[in-house]
Amino acid sequence: MVASARSRDLFGQPRGLTVLFLTQMWEIFSYYGMRSLLVYYMTKQLLMGQQQASLVYGVYTATVYFTPIIGGVISDRWLGRRRAVIIGASIMAFGHFLMASESLFYFALAAIALGNGLFLPSLPSQIDGLYAKDDPRRGSAYNVYYVGINVGGLLAPLVCGTLGELYGWHYGFGAAGIGMLAGLVIYVLGARHLPEDSPRRHDTPAAPKASLQRHELWQRVRVLAAIALTVMLFRGAYEQLGNTIALWADTGVNRALGSFTIPMTWFQSLNPLLVIVLTPLFVAHWTRQARNGREPAPARKMAMGALGVACAYLMLAAVSAMTPAGQASWLWLALFFLVLTAGELFILPIGLGLFARLAPAGHGATTIAAWFFTTFGGSLLAGLLGTYWSVLGPSSFFVLMGAVGFAAGALLWLLDRPTRRVEAVAQLPAAAMRPATP
Repeated sequence: MVASARSRDLFGQPRGLTVLFLTQMWEIFSYYGMRSLLVYYMTKQLLMGQQQASLVYGVYTATVYFTPIIGGVISDRWLGRRRAVIIGASIMAFGHFLMASESLFYFALAAIALGNGLFLPSLPSQIDGLYAKDDPRRGSAYNVYYVGINVGGLLAPLVCGTLGELYGWHYGFGAAGIGMLAGLVIYVLGARHLPEDSPRRHDTPAAPKASLQRHELWQRVRVLAAIALTVMLFRGAYEQLGNTIALWADTGVNRALGSFTIPMTWFQSLNPLLVIVLTPLFVAHWTRQARNGREPAPARKMAMGALGVACAYLMLAAVSAMTPAGQASWLWLALFFLVLTAGELFILPIGLGLFARLAPAGHGATTIAAWFFTTFGGSLLAGLLGTYWSVLGPSSFFVLMGAVGFAAGALLWLLDRPTRRVEAVAQLPAAAMRPATP
């Protein structure tokens, strides 16, 4: 039964979308709240060296996006989505509270990553069940969901970061744990507005060859694999936001605003804030382009995003080179976040949509899991690249990140033609792709 048929709408959308949105918002609040403090906590409280801290950060963020691949299978085949969300959220909250003990630091990180593996793939997969197949609101549901959850990312550094930086690290980690509990409570209380759930133990995926020739299938897989590997490279630069960019905000930026010093963790809120502000503008622009037949193809749009991120890093390289003995104005850091976020919106949401559209029949979950795997691989690469921060110095390191972004953009540009060809075939009716009967 479609959940929207069983409960009244709220703000023009099913009440279940509000439940899922608020649950995810508090999960994002807890994750980004803890992440905004992580590098500072390791270097200032645990007295880790910069290279070790960057490597731990990279491994942790990578693991957070690897466990959903396994957690999604467990949710689909054994637990069911509701149980997976509840168990995952509980484990994550437990992990956040364990951060209060320095001796349990690595165990706490493992608990958060494990809980996220059950939580992340199980929550948004309930959105489709809120709508009838012909519901006109269905297409915009994920846009509302994606933009909305960035509220959690916006609030996280402001609340958890400020508490941790000004009053003690454990207050910030405790606030993250309370946020995770708030999301869990909202989900349990609002469960009646969500679609009915039953574990799919005996599902047998439809054979993709029924609607797709073997040659076209492998061509599609090759294109998606090439894009995934390129996005991993891109993320090597993008995922420096909570790593080396956070370190530079601490030591290389003059954060004075009159007599007030801007807390370094506040800058982490700029990215989700700009996502919320810029997304409607870009969507409206792309809609106008589509009406006129001038909207760039997905791979070309992604290439533009990677090149934009590269330009953001090269700007920081120039700024850092011009202020070798002093600190750069915080306005340069704010401008960096503006340019980088604009590039992000050209590549990350576009890539997710591309993977969803090109998923072979019966392999949708596996294809989306492959998209999560790009974050896993990219975070590992970011952690490895971050170890060069103290070796190269800020200016040379930012040049390196710019080069990584340009390399990703060039590869995506080269993938534009094969991607458009595969998309054109994917839009053909199934009968048109079958070989003719002799």
